[in-house]
Amino acid sequence: MNESGQDELQPGPGHLWTKSVILIYFGSIQSKKEKEDEQELTAEAGLCVVIPCSFTTADEFTPKHTVWYECEASQHSCSDADIIFHSNKNTEKKAQAEFEGRVSRLEPDVTQKNCSIIINDLKESDSGSYQLRVTGELNGKQDGFTFIPRVTVSKPTVMIPTLTEGQQATLTCTAPGLCSGSVPQITWTWRGAGGTESYITGNSTAFKTEGLTPFTQRHVSTLTFNPSSENHNTNVTCKVHFIGKIMKEETLGLNVNYMKKFQITGITTVKEGDNLNLTCSVESFPPSLILWSKLGSVTNLHNDTGSAKLAIQNVTTEDSGQYICTALSFFINVSIFSFFFSFFFLGGGGCLSFFGSLLIFFLSCFLSPYPE
Repeated sequence: MNESGQDELQPGPGHLWTKSVILIYFGSIQSKKEKEDEQELTAEAGLCVVIPCSFTTADEFTPKHTVWYECEASQHSCSDADIIFHSNKNTEKKAQAEFEGRVSRLEPDVTQKNCSIIINDLKESDSGSYQLRVTGELNGKQDGFTFIPRVTVSKPTVMIPTLTEGQQATLTCTAPGLCSGSVPQITWTWRGAGGTESYITGNSTAFKTEGLTPFTQRHVSTLTFNPSSENHNTNVTCKVHFIGKIMKEETLGLNVNYMKKFQITGITTVKEGDNLNLTCSVESFPPSLILWSKLGSVTNLHNDTGSAKLAIQNVTTEDSGQYICTALSFFINVSIFSFFFSFFFLGGGGCLSFFGSLLIFFLSCFLSPYPE
């Protein structure tokens, strides 16, 4: 019961643990007699805590100031010696020295009934019970109430765009929290198939701080590099270093779209009546569709993913023509790799094959004696 004869909401149990987690019980207030609900939330030491807080009062009550306290969990009610923030700058009640400059309001106007604060650069010593008191006037007399708020925190995020070999790409890492306190250090590393962690070479990094409100900021680091097939199936890690040797990291796998050179393998010298077997293949991601076709024909001779075989049984001059190996990719334009492949009818009987251009593939048989 306060001086005006009104019932006060007494503080309930609440704890704030740091170093590994922050634990605080939630209590939102709708009226002075409503009981708090309890809920656990977590955060990391070295980061900041955003405490969203709002209140509803009777129309006759005019809020004037908000006062935040931190004390031992065993204490039922914090005292003036436990103040960590007071909205009245003219009061003789001062905040604890270890919280000086680390606590800020999100909304300076208390009549908006927004009591949210940010506590920056959390320390292990910040552990304890956190309580809030709203003071004001009820029917012209001083009044107030106390309750336990809630805690929420955010996690780090890494954004990776579509990666294509030879095309410059930018990765983005956003530090956890929206703290306006100490600026974190952000570094990038990658781990290949061998498991060894190293810094990404041939890259450029940039850091920026975005001001969202007078009390909240977003810290972002970007990594710009030219991805290659060597980066495919590797892991990239963004490490965020805060004060107090606190480090948070996020690791994601990289998928790089790429296509290496075509390879055509098989016996390239055959005699008339022999069988011709050639394999066209290309290493790529995602796997390409390989097609064998003959110029002037609408029918594909063979197709498969990654590699395809061209098989001609009992080679004759009727097999003369231009044969094309085509790779269809899902991320770049159609690539056509081929070469000259010609057969000559020898006087002794048979065909001699040879390769020509590495860009266009011809399979030709000429019914004429080999020139002497």
